[in-house]
Order: sequence, then structure tokens, then C-alpha cells
Amino acid sequence: MARMHSRTKGKSGSHKPSKKVKPVWLRYSEKEIEQIILKLAKQEKTASQIGIILRDSYGIPDVRIIINKKITQFLKENKLTHDIPEDLIALIKNEILISKHLELNKRDMAAKRGLLLTESKIHKEAGKLPMDWKYDRAKAKLLIG
Repeated sequence: MARMHSRTKGKSGSHKPSKKVKPVWLRYSEKEIEQIILKLAKQEKTASQIGIILRDSYGIPDVRIIINKKITQFLKENKLTHDIPEDLIALIKNEILISKHLELNKRDMAAKRGLLLTESKIHKEAGKLPMDWKYDRAKAKLLIG
């Protein structure tokens, strides 16, 4: 049975360890991990995709503990980041999908509200970009969708 106010079903689930210590069973050194990250970044992988590949294929639980940097920070230092941040691209893709849905279902008010919320998130995230960058849905459909 779920809890009364939060709709969750208890405390079970996986959690990251509270100690931020390099695992003793890890076979890769700091330099090897950096080389793997660079190789994956040159294959046009995003930072989150790189983290998932490192976790699943190489058995590296947390890159930040080992190289003392986040993956995005490491990619910025090596000038391998994209012009538009990954989270902003995801928001733009979501907004394009919702607008396509609204073209077919004009009276879906819940989707209309979702579109407004997504657009506001895009405009907040745009503060991380240069001042001359403006969001336009038509151009976004051409670039991403």
C-alpha cells in the first residue's frame, strides 16, 4: 500500500553510497578513464550517454570520484561540448513532440498546458546561452526534429 501523502511505497530502492571514495576493485586508472571519455566524445556521444556507457560497459560507478570532475566539465576543458546544452536539446525535442500532438488534437488542454510549461523551461535554460540566441519553434523543428 502506498504512503498517504507522497504516493511512494517505502524506502526500498538503490542508492549511491554516502562515502565518496574510489572503489578498490576498479581496474582503470584516471588517465585510462579520461582517454575512454575522449574516445566516446569523439563518437558524438553526449555526457549522459558517456556516463551510462562507462557504468554499464566498463564498470565505472562514478566518474566524478575518480577524475575529480564531472563529465561535462572534463569535456568543456577539452573543447568537446556542443553549442547547445544537452538538457536544452531534450526540452526542445519534447516541445516539438507536444506541438505535433496538438496539431492533431486541438482540444487537448492538458497538452496545451504542458507545452506552455515546456516553453517556459526552454526560456529559463536559454539564460546559459549567449545573449544573441533566440528560441524559434520553426527553426528548432528544422535543426532537431
